[in-house]
Amino acid sequence: MQQRTRPRPINPWLYLGIPLAVAVGLVLMELTSVDMDVANLFFDPAAGQFIGRHSYLLETIMHDRVKQVVILIGLLSLGTYALSFFWQKLFGWRRELGCLVLALGLSTAFVTPLKKVTQVQCPWSLTQFGGKETYSELLQPRPATDKPGLCWPGGHAATGFCLFGLFFMLRDRKPKLARVAFVVALVAGSGLALGRMMQGAHFLSHNVWTAVFCWLIGLGSYYFVLYRKGLAEAPAGEQRVA
Repeated sequence: MQQRTRPRPINPWLYLGIPLAVAVGLVLMELTSVDMDVANLFFDPAAGQFIGRHSYLLETIMHDRVKQVVILIGLLSLGTYALSFFWQKLFGWRRELGCLVLALGLSTAFVTPLKKVTQVQCPWSLTQFGGKETYSELLQPRPATDKPGLCWPGGHAATGFCLFGLFFMLRDRKPKLARVAFVVALVAGSGLALGRMMQGAHFLSHNVWTAVFCWLIGLGSYYFVLYRKGLAEAPAGEQRVA
């Protein structure tokens, strides 16, 4: 069996401090009009709708097809993890694959429950953009309505940002490839988020929150599945606390 690779030290100021600082910034952003200002960039008052509301590219390709691709990645990851119990060549990657499956699963599973709890309205449902619902900030009580919102956090952005799990899976074994995976996840999540903002499905902050959650889920999965296990297996004289 392949010898386990001990994890590289984690800089908590970088891996945990930055996303927590972003989260604080998002809370403070509720005191500004940034979300509305950005949404207005994609709203066409003359047509009374968002510029990408009925776009085939945004709805069918970037929403439906991309989601199907990521589901396929998840199924392949799960299948490969199961195969690692039987195929010797994958024995040494079992924990990394388990970390990936856990990160992908949690990064997509957390969205729907939070949507149902927070009941935040989508931009396209608001009176400011031709809808019938009243805008409320994230931490404010929701106005009475027959149609509670299901738009926080950004679900489709999680389809891209969940790929942060690939970064953590590869972090210790393939650092260069891990950096590529990080860029892919960041670009994919940002691109999908932008597409949904152009359709009026989400405010900017909805998607940035999703990125923060997905990163923290990936970090947590890595820490408990790979990082702590790696430290436990390292010789006592070589253990490092990061």
